[in-house]
Amino acid sequence: MSFYEDIGGYDVIHRIVEVFYAGVAEDELLRPMYPEEDLGPAAERFTLFLCQYWGGPTTYSDTRGHPRLRMRHAPFAVTPTAKDHWLHHFRAGLDAVALTPEQDAEFWGYVQHAAQFMVNSTEAPPSPPEGDQPGTLRLGERR
Repeated sequence: MSFYEDIGGYDVIHRIVEVFYAGVAEDELLRPMYPEEDLGPAAERFTLFLCQYWGGPTTYSDTRGHPRLRMRHAPFAVTPTAKDHWLHHFRAGLDAVALTPEQDAEFWGYVQHAAQFMVNSTEAPPSPPEGDQPGTLRLGERR
């Protein structure tokens, strides 16, 4: 039996993703990384990806090709803080379903590794001192 079947299949993964995206929808840091007005298509893609990853149907690859996760996330600054927000919402998704401790640990371990793998940027630089405008030279500075 695959891990997908063992945890309850599509319905369980769909619920995890549903709770995850409910959190993302309200997250000021993460929401802008999902440019679609409706998070439904992103949620469906993520559900299909997780189903396939854990041994379910290959619908994700059949319709979208290879996952290419880093490439698909490259346009967005995935900082360590963004990763932590993402993990917070995913943890809520896992907590919403009745996995065994062993299943939860396996799923959570994968998610933590995958989230770290997506980090592609350092934290945003500090804001300029008050009164400074981007592109403005201070006395004595050169371009």
